[in-house]
Amino acid sequence: MALAQTSALLISLGLALLGMIVGSSQTRAEGGATIVSPPTAAAPAPGGEASEAVDVSLSPECRVPGSKLYTLARLNSVKAALKEKRPVRVLAIGSSSAGAGASATYPVKLETALERSLPNVDVEVESRGMQGEIASGAAERLRSMVAEVEPDLVVWQVGTHDALARVDLDAFASALDETVQWIKSHDIDVVLVNPVYTASLAQDEYYSSIVRKVQEVALREGVPLVQRYEAMRYLSGSSDKGEAHMLGRQFRLNDLGLRCMAEHVTRAITLSLLQPDPAATGTAGAPALIVAPPKDASVKPSPPRSGGASLEDKP
Repeated sequence: MALAQTSALLISLGLALLGMIVGSSQTRAEGGATIVSPPTAAAPAPGGEASEAVDVSLSPECRVPGSKLYTLARLNSVKAALKEKRPVRVLAIGSSSAGAGASATYPVKLETALERSLPNVDVEVESRGMQGEIASGAAERLRSMVAEVEPDLVVWQVGTHDALARVDLDAFASALDETVQWIKSHDIDVVLVNPVYTASLAQDEYYSSIVRKVQEVALREGVPLVQRYEAMRYLSGSSDKGEAHMLGRQFRLNDLGLRCMAEHVTRAITLSLLQPDPAATGTAGAPALIVAPPKDASVKPSPPRSGGASLEDKP
């Protein structure tokens, strides 16, 4: 990437950040974490109930409010790859990364969405998922995968099969926590993607507990989280088919579900790249900002630019 192109990317990131951080911030007593509050609600619906605006950078079929889609954290290794002007290497693990049937398209969709959102950046997505794999199994394989791929970022879909296998909650959380720590100790970024949603499993307290455990680990370890469960529940509520329009047999996402997940992961990554460095904010040692998207009415997708898409282009 030429110096001028790199500068343009950083300017684009900075301008997008100014447009996306909305609301007031507060400081936690422990750790000094700064949390940016979500935007004000959109205009009340006809029934009188206020609704949160969706993220309009996503394609219409995949639009979800930011609070139901992601929590954000800094991605230092990906930023380093951008500064060094080298390809960003992504290792995708989890069941939808296994390459069986429609899921074979997920790594391609993710790579395409990332390159569209990061102008003039070469992204290489390597898929190493296994159908039905639980967290402890992925942890055992991860060392060899990392040595072979040498990724800057691991995108880990986790929890669905642990829940179906009724893995002990504490054992699941411990395996996930320890593995995320191991990945981070090797200067590799992590993005977690929590379990899929179905109306029947939403009634299962154990399944809900697994979803919460993934959220707790992401917060504790300070890594971005794609809230696939909440996003699918939101999108299912807007379709007469429920989750069936995104989910096929055996809890496998269909083509639309995979496309939306690729867009959602990409959105979490690009917004996490906007998180300020500690040196720039005076918050060294504190967890990163959690930023909600702007109101629907205040953001319009930008037209394509020559040489690459802007951060606000639709994936």
